[in-house]
Amino acid sequence: MTVLANIPEQLLPLAVPIGDLVPYHRNPRSGDIPSIAESLTVNGQYRPVVVNKGTHTGRPNEILAGNHTVAAAQQLGWDQIAATWVDVDDDAAARIVIVDNRTNDLAGYDTALLAEVLSEIPDLAGTGYDRESVDRLLDDTSLPETLELTSDGAGTGAAATVDYLQWGYLQWESKRVRITSEEVEVLNRIYTKFVDDTNSDLGFGWHVLQEAHQAEEPA
Repeated sequence: MTVLANIPEQLLPLAVPIGDLVPYHRNPRSGDIPSIAESLTVNGQYRPVVVNKGTHTGRPNEILAGNHTVAAAQQLGWDQIAATWVDVDDDAAARIVIVDNRTNDLAGYDTALLAEVLSEIPDLAGTGYDRESVDRLLDDTSLPETLELTSDGAGTGAAATVDYLQWGYLQWESKRVRITSEEVEVLNRIYTKFVDDTNSDLGFGWHVLQEAHQAEEPA
C-alpha cells in the first residue's frame, strides 16, 4: 500500500520516486529503522537524502547519505523522498558515506541541557527517546556542588550556600527535586523500617505518600 510521503512543502521540489533509488553497495552503518520511521511519521522529512548520479561509478541513483532514512520511508510505504544529487567517483562516494556516519559518531551532547530540553517536551514521540532513556539521562546528570540562595534580608544570600550530596535528590518521571543530607537520612530510616516490616521495597513510594497525606490531616 502506498502512503502519502510526509515531505514539507519546501522540500517537495526535490522529491523523487523512492523506488528509483538504490542503497549504497557497501554501507558500514547499521541504523535504527523503527526510530527513524517514527521520526518521519511525527516530524516529516526535514532534510533531503544525498544520491549519487553514478556517471563515474556505474551505479546509478546510489544513496550516499540517508540510506536508513530511505529504508524507513519504504517501510512506511512512502512512494517519494526528497533528495539532492552529486556525481562523484568511487573514492569521493566512499568518503561521503564514511564522513556522514563518522561526524555523527564524533558529535557529543551537553547531557544536562539535553535532559532539560527533553523534559520540557510534552510528548517524546519522534525524538528517538522514551521516558526510560530520559530518566537515565537525568540519573547521569551531575548535580551542582552548591545551591545559591536568594537574600532573605538578614545578611544572607549569595554568601549562604547549601551543600548537598550528588545522590541527594528525589526523582519521578522527568522531575528531579534536590534534598539535603538530613532529608536523605530520614528517608533512609523510613526505608529501612519499611523493608524490615514488609521484607520488600515494593510499595515504598506509596507508603511515603500515605505518610505525607496523614501528616497533612488535621488532628
